Amino acid sequence: MDRTLLSVARAVKRRRHSSLPTLFLFTDTSRLPDPRASIARLPRPGRNSPVCGVVFRHDGAPNRTQLGREIAQICRSKRLPLVVAGDARLAIALRAGLHLRDGSYPSLVRPRRRRGGIVTSSAHDLPSLRRAVRSGADLVFLSPAFPTASHPGQKALGPLRWRLLARESAIPVAALGGIDGRNLRRLFPYAAGAGGIGNLS
Repeated sequence: MDRTLLSVARAVKRRRHSSLPTLFLFTDTSRLPDPRASIARLPRPGRNSPVCGVVFRHDGAPNRTQLGREIAQICRSKRLPLVVAGDARLAIALRAGLHLRDGSYPSLVRPRRRRGGIVTSSAHDLPSLRRAVRSGADLVFLSPAFPTASHPGQKALGPLRWRLLARESAIPVAALGGIDGRNLRRLFPYAAGAGGIGNLS
């Protein structure tokens, strides 16, 4: 785990006085096939609201439902918020929040929010950022902020364009893509947090 990133995320949380986590571990079938140990190492919230949360993706994994149950159990034991990417039924079954793809709900009917459930969204440009805002998401991950191993060769937004887009948002914006403890500071004052895979595993 990038301890500098964790320290910066804690500083962001104190500065923004937010109840939302400021650092999210994204699960990934290729880069983090079994995320359970990494999730178990995330810090507990202590007396305050949690600094860390988990976005469960593992799209297409044959054991996704069972793995989701096990991850949900770990998150409950550590009091870490969990959101499920793109699957409202699984999110409800796991008593988790929901992560939207580019601000769009996975079905025509919006799932009823459970108490304490977080809704997050991905965004990659201004239109998807605006959809995330209209969707009622609590937090949007704008990516890729920097070059990332998840999408080699994909052009990154870079710190200037990232900040220009983020300042247009009416909801908090977290950075995703190539984030570490040093470059997250380059996205201030608009970064409400960050997400990652390798830097948190």
